[in-house]
Amino acid sequence: MSTFFYMLLAFVVGILVGWFIWGRLRGELDSLRGDLDRTRSERDRLKADSDRLKGELDACGRARADLESQLRNAPAAKAGVAKAAAPAPAALVSTPTAATPAKAAPAKPAAAKKPAAAKTAAAPKPAAKAAAPRKAAAPAAKKTAAPKAATGKADNLRRLIGIGPVNERLLKGLGVTTYAQIAAWTDADVKRIEEVLNFDGRIAREKWIEQAKLLAAGDEAGFARQFPTAGTASNT
Repeated sequence: MSTFFYMLLAFVVGILVGWFIWGRLRGELDSLRGDLDRTRSERDRLKADSDRLKGELDACGRARADLESQLRNAPAAKAGVAKAAAPAPAALVSTPTAATPAKAAPAKPAAAKKPAAAKTAAAPKPAAKAAAPRKAAAPAAKKTAAPKAATGKADNLRRLIGIGPVNERLLKGLGVTTYAQIAAWTDADVKRIEEVLNFDGRIAREKWIEQAKLLAAGDEAGFARQFPTAGTASNT
């Protein structure tokens, strides 16, 4: 009897222990299944975010390519519009020094024609007298041609603050190649040039005329003191 009782008690205890162990294992299994589901949902969310970011990156790449193409085409289009709308350079830039040799140059052929006519129509003695003014006119023509050679040398306009490669090319297309020309601009010249180059008060803000006056006068020390940020070789 006692043996049966112990066996029954051992059986009950075994069932209770097994049920307890099985309950814990089942709880851990359910917990692992929940973690697996959460990991899968997190993976799906990360995949969706990755796809969204990839789409935004592709859109940014296309926008960047469009902007780069527009920037490449903008200088050429602007230069074409400026050249098409630009009047004669003489109407935009006041260059009194360059205008003097142009008027003096035709004086040589005129002086040469008058002695030739006098030589054919007059006697030998008046012809010798008429030939004398031609010799005197030659030194005068040389003297007037000297300033033209001096002013014909182009200056490095990119030393001025605000003039880069594009603006230098546009100014040279309008016949502006020296500091002296910019220094001699009037208010009317500035207004017409800003209309052609599509500026809005930029010449006055960046003080192109003041910079050009110092460089035209050869005052490098004053230029470096008043405009220390200007480049010494180029202004990009």
